[in-house]
Amino acid sequence: MSQTVVGLFRSKEQAEEAIRELRARDFDDLDISLVARGEEGEEGADGDESLGYDEQNLADGTATGGAIGGLAGLLAGAGALLIPGIGPIIAAGPIAGALTGAVTGGIAGGLIDYGIPEEEGERYEQEIHGGSVMVAVEAEEDLEDEVTSTFRENGAFEVKAHE
Repeated sequence: MSQTVVGLFRSKEQAEEAIRELRARDFDDLDISLVARGEEGEEGADGDESLGYDEQNLADGTATGGAIGGLAGLLAGAGALLIPGIGPIIAAGPIAGALTGAVTGGIAGGLIDYGIPEEEGERYEQEIHGGSVMVAVEAEEDLEDEVTSTFRENGAFEVKAHE
């Protein structure tokens, strides 16, 4: 049975290191997603004060510019999205597509498809709004312990598995 293991990190660097370590352990078949708060007020490619990202489109999974940093090389589909009440976010991996359709429902609405109850999703949304970085991994039950320990070894302050 597949589980979604969610880790919350205080920094993008910690989250990136956890993802790198999972990749180094040959867990390439895992679906790894990341959601983090973006930066507001930077000038976009069109000269607008936008999301602070140059020519990015979450829906088709393209992203350029420096704001995403090392994430674009670690996960497919990295991009930026503006969520009302939260502001700009960076999303990468399979969860990015779910969040594209959940703009009005916020992050919590997009996480329901990953087996995360709405109440938990709302709490994760608050953590992301406060600057935490969420990494979610869809893994078979036999890999849950390894994913959980990798998250904790790399600084996750909270780790939880959802069916």
